[in-house]
This record gives sequence, C-alpha cells and structure tokens, in this order.
Amino acid sequence: MEVTGVRVFPVDEEKLKAFVSVIFDDCFVVSDIKIISGNNGLFISMPSKKRKNGTFRDIAHPLNNETRRMLEEKILARYREILAQPGSERPQDDDLLDASESTSDIFS
Repeated sequence: MEVTGVRVFPVDEEKLKAFVSVIFDDCFVVSDIKIISGNNGLFISMPSKKRKNGTFRDIAHPLNNETRRMLEEKILARYREILAQPGSERPQDDDLLDASESTSDIFS
C-alpha cells in the first residue's frame, strides 16, 4: 500500500488546523482526517462517527503504529509545505474544499 496523494484543506481555528484526504494506490481515498494542535504539538485524528451514547468511534484507522506513524509523517509534511507557501497564513479559496465538489472532482 502506497500513499499516492495527500490533499490538505487548512482551516482557521484554534485547535483544528486542517482537514485532509489521503489517496492510496491511486484508487482509494480516506477523507475527513483532521490535523489537531495538541499540548505536545500537531497530530492527526482519523475520521470518526458519533455513536448514540455520545462517544466517537473511528470509521477508518491504521491497524498498527508503523502505519499510523507513516501516515502522520506524510500528512504533517504536506501540511507544513502548504503553510510554507507564500500567502498561506490563512486558508486560501483554492485550498478549501468546495461543498459542491464531489470526491471524484477533487482527485480527477
């Protein structure tokens, strides 16, 4: 399994820094990964769903620490690249996901 694409959609919030979509092997996408600013720096939060009892459960996640580290490294590296671009102090219109775009529009 190879990460073949990482799309970062920065947001201007205190803790939530960006939403991310990751493409695997040019044929499978996982969306709604979040970059969070925590007490010990940036980390990723996998997509989750709220349960009836109010708790959250990941709906997609790595099965081992090695895969989690690899994903986190690639995602955070891409996030830092985006921030290093001129004028990236705040999200740019072309960096944000338009609600009318479908996943196939984004990655085609």
